[in-house]
Parts: sequence; C-alpha cells; structure tokens
Amino acid sequence: MTITGIISAIVIGLVIGALGRLVVPGKQRIPIWLTILIGIVAAFVGSFIAGAFGYSNAGGGFPWVLFLIQIAVAAVGVAIAAGAYDGRRRRGLLRR
Repeated sequence: MTITGIISAIVIGLVIGALGRLVVPGKQRIPIWLTILIGIVAAFVGSFIAGAFGYSNAGGGFPWVLFLIQIAVAAVGVAIAAGAYDGRRRRGLLRR
C-alpha cells in the first residue's frame, strides 16, 4: 500500500467514524484515534457486506448504499467501543 492509500484510508476512516458517532445517541467518550480505527474497519466490513449481498454500483455515481452500510457498521462499532471504553474507565483501569 502506498502512502497515498494509507492517507486515503485514514481520511475515509475519519469521515465514516465521525458519521457513525453522529448516528449513535448520547456522548461517546472515546478518543479520536479509536474513532478513526473504527471508521477504517467499518469501511472494509461495510464493503464486504455490500458485496456479499451483490451490491455493485453499476449505475455509476456516488455509491450511497455502500456509504450508508459503512456508516451503520461504524455506528455499531462506536456504540460497542463507547460501552467498553466507558466500562473500563468506571472500573478504574483508565486514569486521566
């Protein structure tokens, strides 16, 4: 993977992760690096899920269906991470 591909993955991960955070209600106390990581993973998993259901942006243009699936996967990931991260903080394992 080239440096351009890595930077693109980070930017796309940031966008997908941020939109996933907006979908989840309430405040999520997770760091930005975790949001980006969730977004990157959600982009790959969402693409896999869309492909498994036979989605192929045949008409061209912006792949809205794929984008919405990726955001949904990111929202689930953010909700899980926020719950786990907050639970660790409550038990005193993470200190600030």
